[in-house]
Amino acid sequence: GGMKQRVAIARAYAVQPEVLLMDEPFGALDAQTRTQLQSELIKTWQEEKKTCFFITHDVEEAVILATKVIIMSARPGRIKKIVDINLPYPRTQEMKMELPFLDLKTYIWGEVYKEYLEVRK
Repeated sequence: GGMKQRVAIARAYAVQPEVLLMDEPFGALDAQTRTQLQSELIKTWQEEKKTCFFITHDVEEAVILATKVIIMSARPGRIKKIVDINLPYPRTQEMKMELPFLDLKTYIWGEVYKEYLEVRK
């Protein structure tokens, strides 16, 4: 699965798009491969500076990869909140254990969970 994702990302970059759209590209991967591809994507983004619109349901993944996280509401899907991710580059997997990262992850998860509770009513 990881090699297929690498090839798909390379193929997308090969045509030199202005915007790269990625919809859950790491969703079906095991944790180790997902982490490796996140690191590779961060490195590539730092070199290429392409705009990347990355859709994920994984809050941790959103925080490590994003400069902004857009939290969507439930049906109908609307923008509920935009959160700036002001973590320094280069971003590393080790940052996931640091307080600024954990604070952002907790805040975003709290917003997502509030939306979940609203839907349950």
